[in-house]
Amino acid sequence: MAVKLRPVTSQDLSLLDEWRKEPDAEGVFNDFGLAPTPASVEGNHLVVEADGEPIGTVSWQEVRYGPNDESVAINIGIALVPAARGHGHGAAAQRMLAGYLFATTNVNRVEASTDVENVAEQKSLERAGFSREGVLRGAQFRAGRWRDLIGYARLRDDNR
Repeated sequence: MAVKLRPVTSQDLSLLDEWRKEPDAEGVFNDFGLAPTPASVEGNHLVVEADGEPIGTVSWQEVRYGPNDESVAINIGIALVPAARGHGHGAAAQRMLAGYLFATTNVNRVEASTDVENVAEQKSLERAGFSREGVLRGAQFRAGRWRDLIGYARLRDDNR
């Protein structure tokens, strides 16, 4: 299946809102118990498509490791609908997103993290060219308790 990333359009908003209201669509590792916010065409997210059909979204946010502009990294995330999981779409989408961010920004580092129990996403990130860096102990509060995450990153030089 051909996977591609594309901007969110106004025609996508109702579908994205439906996904955000459905707990299975976001997945247990993206469920923070927050009320869903309305989807928007603005922001740091793209639609993931497989064979022309929307199957999820990718998103990103800046992370600072120092006060200067050169010390900015980008942290990425993904949410695929249940039927799209386990087919390699996540790895393809995350690889493409990292490439897009390196091509359109000056960052040296694109990173991601996932729950230590989310083995599928760990494998997906590794297939997408991310290197496992270690455990971030107690980094995320989800489902009523603190969770350990596994940190991954790709550096600009990794793309060469």
